[in-house]
Amino acid sequence: MVEAAPRESARRPVAFRGGGFQPGRARWVAPVVFLLILGVWEAGTRTGVISALTLPRPSGVAATFAQLWESGLLFKHLVPSITRLIVGAVIGVGAGVAVGFAIGLFTLVRAGLAPLIAAIFPIPKIALLPLFVIWFGIGEPSKYALIAFGAFTPTVVSTWGAVDNVDRTLIRMGQSFGMPWGAIVAKIVFPGALPGILSGLRVSLAIAIILLVAAEMLGAEYGVGAYILEAGALYDLDRLFAGVLILSAMGLTVGFLVGLAERRLLGWRG
Repeated sequence: MVEAAPRESARRPVAFRGGGFQPGRARWVAPVVFLLILGVWEAGTRTGVISALTLPRPSGVAATFAQLWESGLLFKHLVPSITRLIVGAVIGVGAGVAVGFAIGLFTLVRAGLAPLIAAIFPIPKIALLPLFVIWFGIGEPSKYALIAFGAFTPTVVSTWGAVDNVDRTLIRMGQSFGMPWGAIVAKIVFPGALPGILSGLRVSLAIAIILLVAAEMLGAEYGVGAYILEAGALYDLDRLFAGVLILSAMGLTVGFLVGLAERRLLGWRG
């Protein structure tokens, strides 16, 4: 008896379907959209469709930025801002992660601190700037404290939620194998909560940049916020938008660094 030939469809390779809803990469889209917006903006200001009293020309902003670079004023304003952002964010994020883990792991801490965090989280942190000036003075400590406090509360909330969302089946499995409490936290809870912590870090650092500008607008000789305040007082739109461009670059850099950390630390997700 002659064996039947295998079906042709059985020989066809099956396409990989494990990607799920993983987004693809189209890096060329963002530069094209950005250049398109700049082109329309430049054309509108040159033809008079967009009034020069409302928006400056992008070419004028670029020239102002080049002057800042050549004169050295860019680094005089940028270095203090970056220093304040790093110091304040490190303090706020570090304390926020520690408190968030404590709330997520310990019942008594959750009962005591969760209502307090829920009460202070909705408060606009900019409104507390005069209070921080009274407590810490008009110098650098008040700026560090405001940025740290602004980064602290969203970090606590994101860390707390990330710990709560760790798969309890994995924790029970670790307990069934006799793993000590510290090993469960280090090898199961922390890696499981890390994606949520890094995702919340984007929000915390964005708030930190906003509060950085607010803090530098009060009693700072140098800094991006002080530069923007001075440009606004003089109604110099080119300088004002140059300062906004610097803030945008800072935000993009922070986002890039967080994304780099996600790729390095979360490669196990596939």
